[in-house]
Amino acid sequence: MTIKEQEHIKQKGYEEAMHYIANAKDNLKLARRDGRFFEDTKYVSSASGIAYRGVLKALDTWLQLKGVEVPKNVDRSKGKGISIDFYRAHLAKMDKKLLKDLNGVYESLHLYGYYDCCKMTWIIDGGFEIVDDILKRIKPTGVA
Repeated sequence: MTIKEQEHIKQKGYEEAMHYIANAKDNLKLARRDGRFFEDTKYVSSASGIAYRGVLKALDTWLQLKGVEVPKNVDRSKGKGISIDFYRAHLAKMDKKLLKDLNGVYESLHLYGYYDCCKMTWIIDGGFEIVDDILKRIKPTGVA
């Protein structure tokens, strides 16, 4: 794969992931903060789920750039996504820091935010901080 092809893949994956994250952050604003807690768990859950999917899109791109074939016959919109174990297995061999970040996002946003409708702002905000760190890993050259 040429450098130009890699940058194209990175650009496309980054834009798609950022689209998810922008939507997630918009949803989180609708949850309204009241001190250390969110008022509306529906929006917390929605924002957390969207952000988690954005991270998976970013990781798909990162893995593809590392030569890992990411399953393509997956329809996440129908609940048939790639198992977290797929990502964990590859990241455990390739990048332990990224694995820790994935686990942090999985716990804070996917489990606590999406499934448990966590109202605690510091948990959800912490998950979004990790999301930003992960996205920096696939950020194309020349993007501000």
